[in-house]
Parts: sequence; structure tokens; C-alpha cells
Amino acid sequence: MKTPIAKVRTECPTANKFSSIVKVHPYRNKCGLSRRDFATKGIVAAGASVIPSTLPSQSAQGLERLPFKNDGYNFWTWRGHKIHYVEEGEGFPIVLIHGFGASAFHWRYNIPELAKKYKVYAVDLLGFGWSEKALVDYDALVWRDQVADFLKEIVKEPTILVGNSLGGFTALVAAEAMKEQVVGIVLLNSAGQFGSPNDEENEAQESPFQKFLLKPLKEIFQRVVLGFLFWQAKQPARVESVLKSVYKNTSNVDDYLIQSITRPADDPNAGEVYYRLMTRFMSNQRKYTLDSVLSKLSCPLLLVWGDLDPWVGPAKALRIKEFYPNTSIVNLQAGHCPHDEVPELVNKALVDWLATLPSTSTSTSITPQIL
Repeated sequence: MKTPIAKVRTECPTANKFSSIVKVHPYRNKCGLSRRDFATKGIVAAGASVIPSTLPSQSAQGLERLPFKNDGYNFWTWRGHKIHYVEEGEGFPIVLIHGFGASAFHWRYNIPELAKKYKVYAVDLLGFGWSEKALVDYDALVWRDQVADFLKEIVKEPTILVGNSLGGFTALVAAEAMKEQVVGIVLLNSAGQFGSPNDEENEAQESPFQKFLLKPLKEIFQRVVLGFLFWQAKQPARVESVLKSVYKNTSNVDDYLIQSITRPADDPNAGEVYYRLMTRFMSNQRKYTLDSVLSKLSCPLLLVWGDLDPWVGPAKALRIKEFYPNTSIVNLQAGHCPHDEVPELVNKALVDWLATLPSTSTSTSITPQIL
């Protein structure tokens, strides 16, 4: 069935039934990830990833894989915190932002391929991956500021932001803060919700009883429950089960990926970071909505969507397209992390779309506003 609003299609025939491209089919209408999804189903190891030995580059679908390094690649100090990032290739810069609980290494099959034509950065958000487990109040603005400063201090030129899940919404809010430097955005099954008229009303109706009695009791209960969930989330069998529930083609759910999530750094702050993420960030999602951010943007947007995602279905991509017309959509038969499940198709979609943007040409000179 042809959809009237998905105007862009990328043809890439393949014998793998899981990695063929399909048209949008709005059989799901969930538009965001709930706190429960993140806490009980998500990739929720809040620590960084440390594997006992360095793993060599291997291939998936014939692609080169980024070599795993126990000590990471590059580090940058941001507001006194240690931030990890990968940098490869030469040319127009692309910045990759991972999803909740993951790290720069989740782009393992994308970085080497994209680096053949572009300068690729993949950054670990504060609290994740090899970046510091800082005890701060986590919300969308923390990562927005981190990515914005990364663009100003490390990238220093016009760029494309690419984000999966939580990284997708982070890309949007960072682009809104850096309009002169971000010339395009790519979202892969992005987090974020559209606003509801009831949100502000519910916030205003909070009583003193709720604020001063129920909230403290709720916090005690949350610490007990989330402490158990944090322990459970780090178990390899649990992580493997969750990954296989959101990867429709599970061939890339390997020991490399599982260990990169379950072997957190020996950091005493990891549990507290997890608690703050679950309670403060997730409960404040409604303060930063997709419509409020998209209404302030004008750059081209590409949606590369895994239509078989059990958390964020294709209906959300359609709604983004309806709200923000300067959008192209490529639909894939994949789950929540299409860049790792079907990397060859995601890489092709990115390269094809980038080739259509005048701003990515080396002959085009754009001077970013670096403050």
C-alpha cells in the first residue's frame, strides 16, 4: 500500500528477509518510550563497557567493524567531566549519538563505512559508555549542552547530527541550540514525545500533600525497586533477551554487543546515575516535546525507521513527517536499532541522503557560528 507522505524510498534489494525495505504501515501508534520500558525492558546498563581483551575488527553483512579498545579512543574534558568519543575518516563531518544505555561502539558497523567518505565522530553521552558517570541532574538539556559544546570545541565546522532513540532526541535539541552549525539531522527510531494539552495542567494541579509527603515516600520506594532493576539489567542473559526482543534479525546480537553493555566500568557512581536517569530524566520528558523543538528548526531531516520496533513504531515517523514537512523517510524491516541490525541498509540510506544535500559538498563553504 502506498503512503502519500513517505516521499523518499531507497531501493536496496537483498536476500535477507529481515533487511528489506518496506513501506510504512501504521499498525503501531506508540509515539514515545515510557519510563517503564526503559527500566524493565531497555538497554539499561548505565555504566561504561569494558571487555577483558581487545576484540579485532570483524564483519557483519560483509562490513568492517570498529575495533574494540578497552581504554576507548579519544577523550575530551567538558565542564570538568571526562567525555569519550571516536573520530575516523576525512571530509564533511557527521556526529553519531547513541541511544539509552549504549555507547559510541553501538555504531560499530557504521563508523568504518561512513568514514570512507566523511569525517565521523561518535560521542558517548555523559553518564554512558566510557564517559564519566557524573552525579548531575540528568535531563535533555544536559546532553544538549554537551553535544553543542562538542560541536563548538571539537568539530568546529558545519555538520550532520545522527541519533538513535535517546540520541535522536538529543540530536534535535542540540540542533535547535546550534542552528548555524547543524545543517541536517538523521533520526533512527527516535525518543521524544509530542506535547499534550494536559501536561501543563497536570503539573499545575500538584497539591502540597503530593509534593511534601507522597514524593519523599515515592523516592524511597523507587530507590529500592530501581536498585534491584539496576542489578538485574546488568545480567548478560537479561540483556541478551532484551536485545533479541528489539532486533528482528538477531544475528548481530553477539558477545561483543552484550559485553559492551553488561561490563560497566568499576565506577561507584553507576547505580546512582541509573537512579537519576530513571527518576529525574524520564519523569521530565514531557517538558521537552518533539513539536516544541521541531517548530524551531528548518534544516533537512531524514528518518531511517525500523518499522518492526516494538517500542517506537512507524506511526511516530509519519507524525513527525506531518508536523515537519522538510522530512524524508526510509523505512526498514528492522527493530529499534536499525543501524546495528541492518547496518548496510542504514549506511546506504545515509550516504544517498547526504549526497542530495548541497551543504555536504566539499566545494560548498559554510561558516558556522561558533560562540
